[in-house]
Amino acid sequence: MDIQHLVDRLEDLIDEGRHVPFSKFTLIDEERALEIIDQMRISVPEQIEKASRLINQRDRLLAQANEEATRMLELAREKSEELVRRDSITQTANLRAKNIIEQARREADAIRADADQYVLDVLRELEAQLIQNLTVARNGIARVLEEREAARARQLAGSPASQPEPAETLADIQTGDTPTASS
Repeated sequence: MDIQHLVDRLEDLIDEGRHVPFSKFTLIDEERALEIIDQMRISVPEQIEKASRLINQRDRLLAQANEEATRMLELAREKSEELVRRDSITQTANLRAKNIIEQARREADAIRADADQYVLDVLRELEAQLIQNLTVARNGIARVLEEREAARARQLAGSPASQPEPAETLADIQTGDTPTASS
């Protein structure tokens, strides 16, 4: 499963959670959040496998470039030897052979540079995405843990003085219609 999709699901879960009145906290389904995080842990190795395939693809491209350069060098040598055999144009042949060899080297270098740049770009993009996804996951975990601790603290600190009067309801608290002592 795509890691970005899992991050979106985690964000949706947080958005769907119930907001605790008068606080920045949101209650979410812990089981669903942990399930999504487990799926993220499974998905990250898939992203690493994708990067590994890209590296293998780069290696194949480099091998092809090297084979092509070798073939071109061999062709250049053969042409050079053939031209050297012709007495009347020996100097021209040497010059052409050098040019062909240099061109082959430049083309091989360009192919290598392009392949390396492509792999670097893809790996940087993957790295940025993984860092972003890891940050989102860590923030989600931290938020769930903060909310859990806050709920625990509220539960432990629940003294009779800090609890609402029996006549108050959640609807009264949300709307601000709290009964007064005289009513």
